Amino acid sequence: MFKKIILVFFVLIIVLVGLGYFKVYQPYLKIKAKGQILMASSQQLKAVFKKNNIDLIKKQIDEITSKYKEFKKETQSIAWLEFVPQVKDFQNGIIAGDYLLKAAKDTVVAIAPYADLIGFKKGEASFVEKSAEDRLQTAVLTLDKMLQKIDIISEDIKNAEDRINTIDTNRYPEKIGKTVVRERLVNAKEQFTGLASMFVEAKPFLKKLPVILGKDKEQIYLLLFQNDKEKRATGGFLTAYAIFRIKDGKMRIERSNDIYSLDASIANHPAAPDDILTYHKGVSQFYIRDSNLSPDFAESVKLFDSLYQKSNIKIEYDGIIAIDTKILVDMLSIFGDTEVRGIRFSADIDKRCNCPQVIYKLLDEIDRPVGYVKEDRKGILGDLMYALFYKAIGFPPSKYWGTLAQTMLRNLEEKHILLNFTDSEVQKSIEKLNYAGRIKEYNNDYLHVNNVNFAGAKSNLFVTESLISKAKTQGDSIEKELTVEFRNPYPASDCNLERGGLCLNAQLRNWIRVYVPRGSTLIDFQGSEMKVKTYEELGKTVFGGFLKVNPEGIAKVIIKYRLPKAIKLDKYSILVQKQPGAQKGKLKVEIDGKTIYDGLLEKDIEAKK
Repeated sequence: MFKKIILVFFVLIIVLVGLGYFKVYQPYLKIKAKGQILMASSQQLKAVFKKNNIDLIKKQIDEITSKYKEFKKETQSIAWLEFVPQVKDFQNGIIAGDYLLKAAKDTVVAIAPYADLIGFKKGEASFVEKSAEDRLQTAVLTLDKMLQKIDIISEDIKNAEDRINTIDTNRYPEKIGKTVVRERLVNAKEQFTGLASMFVEAKPFLKKLPVILGKDKEQIYLLLFQNDKEKRATGGFLTAYAIFRIKDGKMRIERSNDIYSLDASIANHPAAPDDILTYHKGVSQFYIRDSNLSPDFAESVKLFDSLYQKSNIKIEYDGIIAIDTKILVDMLSIFGDTEVRGIRFSADIDKRCNCPQVIYKLLDEIDRPVGYVKEDRKGILGDLMYALFYKAIGFPPSKYWGTLAQTMLRNLEEKHILLNFTDSEVQKSIEKLNYAGRIKEYNNDYLHVNNVNFAGAKSNLFVTESLISKAKTQGDSIEKELTVEFRNPYPASDCNLERGGLCLNAQLRNWIRVYVPRGSTLIDFQGSEMKVKTYEELGKTVFGGFLKVNPEGIAKVIIKYRLPKAIKLDKYSILVQKQPGAQKGKLKVEIDGKTIYDGLLEKDIEAKK
């Protein structure tokens, strides 16, 4: 009897091992082999994208689809194991892949007629070599056909996201041997969710593109130039403006001028707000050039418009686009040197300021005192913008527009371009993409440091800023310590007006505001030369102060405060919003001594524990 039991036992083991080998291990090897082939094909897509050829991309997606079908067919051999949670996750991933491939194919088909406008080629040759303006007009008239596919693509991406979200990463080990498993799954899931959300958020904007580009009705936009070398709340001192019109993709600049001419068109300026009276120097009236006081661009636009409506040269507009000096530098880098009024402008570094030549030359033309009347000094900026604009729309898209489109998208993300529209639906669409310069709501820790240069020359050309945010548990709450350091390693400029010096680097007079979660309590504020103010604004608690930064000097503020008790360290995350126009700022975030972010603050940063 005992021998029979042992025999049956061994027979069962042999059967189970056999089943395991033929039903699990062998299928696993085959699935792995097909998966490696699929991965290799997918990796090739990255290389194909770099060639910017829409036909090659379509061909590679077709190849991936073919390999994916073979891979999916092989996975059917383990379908009977779907009661195992990990296998069920695998199957959901397979279904998500189906949706994503369909979305990718539909996207390529949808953008193909307009691909040259975003830098793609078609086959061995470029698209028909028309000017960008002509191509834009054609695109606007046919955009509706492309947009019909947006809902279908969006639905496929949403379905894929739903499948991916069913995967519970906690059921996977942190490591298998030396291979990191769980962290890779978590990162992959978060990256996909972020990309899916980005597309869903972009959909309303894409659907509004015909309206923005003037289909059926002409659109009028105000273009505001912000000089970020004289930093203001939304990026920089308002220096110049232009009015341009767009109808069915055809654009023309109606006029451009310096901001002082716009201020001069207002008969009576109201008294300056308290913040200007407190922190500015010798300014008692409220001017358009000082109207971008709020760090929230939409709120600053309201202040701008309250004054603009008093102008005798005002026009009704459909939107405002604000740009800073980085846009000029980038466009000169793409299109090459440009001559205006007999002056050559370039993006090359000028040793006199260790900055792009265009920056120095513009400041030299506009700000250097001379012994004669120089008509329309700041108008040269408008003329340069005008010249670059017509360069952009005059070339065939295949020549420059790939680089231009990618550069401008990055500048939107980094807040060197800010958008505001009077159409509420269009405005909502760009706010979802974070292109509107809004102060955002966030259900955890939050930080935005806003600096305003009031009568401190163009010293922001030379001053660098760094933020160090430290959080630590203190009893049942979290205490924060924020250090904001300003460094100006360059010597002072010759600011003697009689000698005709170009006053660029002088003492920076800096109004600083720190926006933190509403309900935060200030413990200490060191480094302010004026009385610190605490108040609520834009859904945040604000700590306001004032300091000066000298050439070849360092200044800092150290702020300690307590977060609301609703914010817990075990679920801690922080959103740090970058100030528009700022460049090369540094950010370090620590939680109980552990660094969770250490890098540049080039765009809004979300850091998690």
